[in-house]
Amino acid sequence: MKEAKEEEVVENNQENNSGKEETQEEMGFLGHLQELRKRVILAFAGIIAGCIISGVFINQLMEWILLKPATSVHMNLQNLRPFGQAFLYFKVIFVVGIILAIPFVLYQLWKFIAPGLYLRERKWVSKITFFTSLCFFSGVVFSYFVMIPTMLKFAASFGSSDIQNIIDINEYFSFISLMMLASGIVFEMPMISYILSRVGILTPKFLRRYRRHSIVVILIIAAVLTPTPDPINQLIFAMPLFILYEISILISKLAEKRYTDRTKEKNN
Repeated sequence: MKEAKEEEVVENNQENNSGKEETQEEMGFLGHLQELRKRVILAFAGIIAGCIISGVFINQLMEWILLKPATSVHMNLQNLRPFGQAFLYFKVIFVVGIILAIPFVLYQLWKFIAPGLYLRERKWVSKITFFTSLCFFSGVVFSYFVMIPTMLKFAASFGSSDIQNIIDINEYFSFISLMMLASGIVFEMPMISYILSRVGILTPKFLRRYRRHSIVVILIIAAVLTPTPDPINQLIFAMPLFILYEISILISKLAEKRYTDRTKEKNN
């Protein structure tokens, strides 16, 4: 009888413990959902704040930044829609607001990922946010001051003098936005290689092995992203990609060394 009672007590304790574990897992899952909701709300709040800032300075953004590349090459712009300029202003406010909020949005993303990382890896959050934002803004600046002026200069001077080039303002804005966004994303190459190498997915040996293949891919990307057939403009876009690829190899080598050292410490 005593043995039967003891077995019942053990079974009850096991059931209670399993129930507690399920509750803890459920609470953990709900906690992750709440954390995700919090980060998404904060990210949207950051974008709204960026849109408010861009809305306050919208006239300066239009005259000093957006229209300056076109006016510098004497390109004629026109509006073809009844509310074209109004919608254009809203699009500029929204796009610039997102660009301004990118560091804050990236920080919220890394804060959501941080609980699943090791203690050492959590220290990356602020540094990765800073360097990721720096790479993106470097690409935007390069596109605005180097790529876009040379492309617009070519577009404005190309063709017959009997054909007047009058560009739709919305097409112009789409072109400017695409070039800056593509350049900003491409300039993230060193940071992506660092993160992948730090977790052991990418190695500098792999990057060196496919260096020749990367040259072909970079030339194809440059040909696709540069709408002009001028090879000089394509090389202007391709050269930074070559440099970024070589920088990615060096960064991958540094990250691989840290990953190897961390693995040895764990094994010891």
